[in-house]
Amino acid sequence: MAIANIRCLVLAMLMATIILISGNHQVSAQCQASIPSLASQCLSSVKRFGPKIPPSAECCAVVKGVDIPCVCKLVTRIVEFIISMEKVVYVGRSCGLTIQPRTICGSYTVPPS
Repeated sequence: MAIANIRCLVLAMLMATIILISGNHQVSAQCQASIPSLASQCLSSVKRFGPKIPPSAECCAVVKGVDIPCVCKLVTRIVEFIISMEKVVYVGRSCGLTIQPRTICGSYTVPPS
């Protein structure tokens, strides 16, 4: 029962994140990433709580099409409550992206690699 409740909570938080991000139409229209695909393929690797989990091949396929500076503009405190920005950088770098140190995503500043 507790596991089902946690799954429902995670799903609700994911949906809220997608709605909040996609609500900024002007910026999200400029981004070349599909936020729902990114969230569905990578959530297990970037959720705030739990250990670092290496990204799946499907997650990396989506991540490689992401415009990092554009997506970083969409990150709010609410998104950071659900998603670990440190894990996002870990996933990006694990998938072969170059994420420049001092890039700002929400309130997170990317450290040197």
